[in-house]
Amino acid sequence: MPIDMNTEMTTPSAGYDGGPTTPTPGHPAQLPPAGVPAGARIALVVIAIIIAAAVVWRLVGRSEDAHHLNEVTQQDAVPSVNVTLPTTAGTSSEIALPGNTQAYNDTPIYARTSGYLKKWFVDIGQHVTKGELMATIETPELDEQLQVAKANLQAAQADLNLANTTSDRYQNLLKQDSVSKQETDVAVSGAAAKKSAVEAAEANVRRLQQLQSFEQVFAPYSGIVTERNTDIGDLIDSGSPTTSSTAKELYRVAAVDTLRVFVAVPEVYSPDVHNGDKATLTLQEYPDQVFTGTVTRNSNAIDPSSRTLNVEVDVANPNGKLLPGAYVFVHFKIPETALQLSIPSNTLIFRAQGLQVGIVRNGVVHLQSVVIGKDDGKSVEIASGIKANDKVILDPSDSLAEGQQVKISNTAAGSK
Repeated sequence: MPIDMNTEMTTPSAGYDGGPTTPTPGHPAQLPPAGVPAGARIALVVIAIIIAAAVVWRLVGRSEDAHHLNEVTQQDAVPSVNVTLPTTAGTSSEIALPGNTQAYNDTPIYARTSGYLKKWFVDIGQHVTKGELMATIETPELDEQLQVAKANLQAAQADLNLANTTSDRYQNLLKQDSVSKQETDVAVSGAAAKKSAVEAAEANVRRLQQLQSFEQVFAPYSGIVTERNTDIGDLIDSGSPTTSSTAKELYRVAAVDTLRVFVAVPEVYSPDVHNGDKATLTLQEYPDQVFTGTVTRNSNAIDPSSRTLNVEVDVANPNGKLLPGAYVFVHFKIPETALQLSIPSNTLIFRAQGLQVGIVRNGVVHLQSVVIGKDDGKSVEIASGIKANDKVILDPSDSLAEGQQVKISNTAAGSK
């Protein structure tokens, strides 16, 4: 039988299980290796594929983790900032500045004569009227000096009477040429000298009487006694500390019907405070009460050390509710300015380049120089340098630099 060379015959190999095989048209039949079952080979291939897939997945995962870590590191390296937008409200029509109340008159009272305190009649906290007796001083030495002065005055007056009589006699005798002109002139001159001695004695008596009148200490004006520094039996030295090292004040009297309040007004507000303007006072002791005063005077000069104007406000205090030395807030009315941009004070940067603020634009810091107007403590007006939509950095750090990348933390402010 002739054999077709185009037809391939399959012959079972040794060890083959004898199962039929179907040749693929155009391809020779793939015979399994001798001794390895087909199912085992398929399992090995599947396992290899799974292992390869796991290795590839692990490598891809590590790459993604490294990329994510790099992104997180870069993001953490960018500092976060809080920003705010400028407000367009005008400045407040009122400023509140601290001040201290002082008595309109506050006078220490010293003794004008030396002696011992005999009695005192007023004590601290007591109201006195002008001319009221406050204390008496016992002056035994002064009293004796006055008695001696009066005796000397009487002797001088007696000498003067005798000298006047002698002078008159000599002048009459001179008319009769009974005495010489020289003797008459001596008698007249003696009378004139005696008259001067009497006048000196009278002046000494008046001086001692005046000192004796200082035995009584009177109130110089109506007010309240704020200090009493003496007691019965104390040795009293006349004068004040400027004239005597041992002198001490007996009392201190303060006039509190009207109080003075001195306020340091910042230079920027000095043109808005005028004499005659009304001002109000508030105290922590009286949170629900307002006291009204009047600007009476100012120093008309800016203090170069504090850049402030010293202003005095007088406040009526008829019921004595306000106490001298109290800490108060004085409220001044100032004209409202045109609407201008205003930013918090904690956005300002003070450097050698001048006053600046940090502005975030496209995630990058720009240091912008600004010119401020009025300052109310919490916020400042910006005369020039920023726009209404600028994102201004709050509490800028000292290391903030031009062109630095930042990210905005407060999304609410950053999204406006």
